[in-house]
Order: sequence, then structure tokens, then C-alpha cells
Amino acid sequence: AMATAAPEQAARKNEFMDFLDSSSAGDYQSKIRKLVEKDRVRLIVNLNDLRAYKEGALAKGLLEAPFDFVPAFNLAVKDSVDLVDAEYSRKKNNTFFVGFEGSFGAHHVTPRGLSARLLGKLVCVEGIVSKCSLIHPKVVKSVHYCPDTEQTTERIHRDPTSLDGLPTYGVYPKEDEQGHPLVTEFGLSVYKNHQTLSIQEMPERAPTGQLPRSIDVILDDDLVDAAKPGDRVLIVGVYRALPNKANGGTSGVFRTVLLASHVKSLSKEATLPPLTANDIRKINKIAQSKRVDPFTLLARSLAPSIYGHTHVKEGILCLLLGGEEHNLKRGGHIRGDVNILMVGDPSCGKSQLLRFVQNTAAHCITTTGRGASGVGLTAAVTTDQETGERRLEAGAMVLGDGGIVCVDEFDKMSDLDRVSLHEVMEQ
Repeated sequence: AMATAAPEQAARKNEFMDFLDSSSAGDYQSKIRKLVEKDRVRLIVNLNDLRAYKEGALAKGLLEAPFDFVPAFNLAVKDSVDLVDAEYSRKKNNTFFVGFEGSFGAHHVTPRGLSARLLGKLVCVEGIVSKCSLIHPKVVKSVHYCPDTEQTTERIHRDPTSLDGLPTYGVYPKEDEQGHPLVTEFGLSVYKNHQTLSIQEMPERAPTGQLPRSIDVILDDDLVDAAKPGDRVLIVGVYRALPNKANGGTSGVFRTVLLASHVKSLSKEATLPPLTANDIRKINKIAQSKRVDPFTLLARSLAPSIYGHTHVKEGILCLLLGGEEHNLKRGGHIRGDVNILMVGDPSCGKSQLLRFVQNTAAHCITTTGRGASGVGLTAAVTTDQETGERRLEAGAMVLGDGGIVCVDEFDKMSDLDRVSLHEVMEQ
């Protein structure tokens, strides 16, 4: 199959080369120079530029048949880098990658929208990283040496998660055709980094009363550690079904993964609407008004459905605004954050105030005292399903880092958990 594809591949590669050279579609030559300066191996291409180029045939091909087009694009990037700096290209083993951004239209989905019609297509998925595996090296090319005949042989290994060509099946070679034993030269073999993550739907996007869906993502080479648990990300990649390992028969149900080609983190700040000129005018007006002090005005407008409680609201406002951190010259650190404990009779509106804070704060996690054990608040040890190794999963306190954590029903918490909270509050 590869032999017939070679001329087509070359033609596609030349088209992509022309695209990278053409000045009309974004200045990609300078981007390639920057890539060499910054010591990267992945060129980020905007799909909108591709759509504007030659009626957008290339963009359509990439979205519909990434298995044919992406490897050709990778080769084109490699050739372009060769023209700019051949030495650098050799240093990176001649492997360069392309990542995509821009508007994906119907291919921009949440994990719930990944249906069968998107299999084998280029998609853009957004969600929260729920768990990360460790980074493992994965063999790409193994080198075998035979002591009897003093010959070395090379095998290239591809598994179903690779884009370039069919997976190579075949056992790791132990002996050559004549039956001489082979020794694997681990030092000369070539490896790549390999990591899997799970992405979960964002809780505010999931329909009410349904569990958020998740999807496994495979990151290779330079993308590993691009995201950590708790980050909101956009992942662009190829959605693909992996065949079952079972011999011969299958049940017809496949495990699906996303092979990432670009990871972009969406911080919650980025999703907040920007301030318009009108907003800024109003802010200045409040700041200059003689009639009312801005602090009391803000405190009054906090949770307006609850009457009174001015002191409580002023305290909560201080918590939302945050204090000032001090890093002393001699190396001490004084925290700038305010912690609040609200105590009161039942149905005074404590939980309502908490709910209000949860909805206004930019980065907020809520939990209850009873439901979260001490482990769940800081970190939990879980077992990795694929490799059976242990690893840490972040709890509420870690996910809410740099933001606000609301704990309801604080009195129901056991003493052990309270200690783990004190540790966090001192940070």
C-alpha cells in the first residue's frame, strides 16, 4: 500500500511546501526561523490560513483524511527546516511535526460530541484534564546485534497510535533467519516520549444530571507534560479507533483514543468576557463618586438577595479581592490570602453566600466537609489502569490552587482532615 501512496504523498508534500513558501497565507517562513531559534520541533499552522489558500482543498483534506495529509505536512515542515538550517534538522533526527489551530467548525466538540462520524477525522476537543499517566519511553527503532555473524539489523516499530503508515506487527526479534541469537543494543535504539491523559467534559457544559464523559488522549514526543490535571485545555488531534488485541474475533466494539497534535491551555481567565470601554467608564464613575464609598457599595452588592449581614459581606469581599503577599528579603513569606470561617444558626444564608462566591469567583472549587475525606482534599493515590503503577491524583485543594475553595458543613469534618486543611491554609 505504501508503494502506491508514495507519488501521491510526494505531490501532497509539494503542495504543502508551496503553502509554507507562499507569502499570502501568513508568514510561515519567519515562523520556521523562530522554531529553529526556540529549539522546537512543532510548527503550529492556522487552519484559516490553509482555507484561504487555493480554495481550501488542503484544509478540507486535513480535516477529512488526516492520515493521508498530516504525514505529508510533517515532511514538508522537515524540508522547510532543512532549507533554513540543515544542521539543526540533523540534530533533531529529521523529525518535525505540525500542529493545528484556528476554527474547526463542526469538528470542534466536547468529549460528548465525539461520535462515530468523526472517526479518522481531525477534531478539536475541549475539556478538563482529569488524570495524567507517567511519561514512558516508547521504542521507535530498535537495533539488534548478532555476535556470531557480527551483523547489526534495525527494526522500526509502529503501533496503531502512529500516523505514518500501517502498524508493524511482529515479535521483538530474538534470532535472525539462520537462527543465530540477537542481542538488542539498547543504547543505539531510538525512543520517543509517550504519555496518556484523560480529558473530561467541563462541568458547566455537561447536561444536568448526567455524568461528564471522558476520552483518552495520547501525547507523543514534544507534547508530553503539556497539561497537568485540573487544566482546561483544547486538544487538536485525530480521533481513532484502536483494534482489540484479541486473536481473530472481535466484539465489534473498539476502544477509541485521540492522537494529539497540539495542546492549548484555556485558563479560566481567558474564558471570562473582556472589559469593554463602557465597563471601564462605569468603573471610573464608581471610583470617583462622592456619595458612596466603593468598598461599601461592593459589599452591599454581594449576594443582594440576602438582607443585612454587612460585616459578613465586607469580610467576603476582602477574601475575593485578596490581600498583598510579602516576600521578605531574608527569605520569609507572608501569605496575602484571607481565610474565612462563617459560623451561624441554621438557615441564616451561609450556604447562599457560599453559592454566590462560587458563581462570581474566576477559579472556584466547592466541596463539603463530610463528602471529602482528607485524602480527597489534597491528593489521592490511584492505580494506573494500563501499567498497574501507582500515581497521584489531585484533590480539591490542588485543583483550586490560585483560586478559591469553598468547604460547606465544616463542622462535620473529622480532625485528621482538618489538619490537612491547616497545612494548605498556611501557604
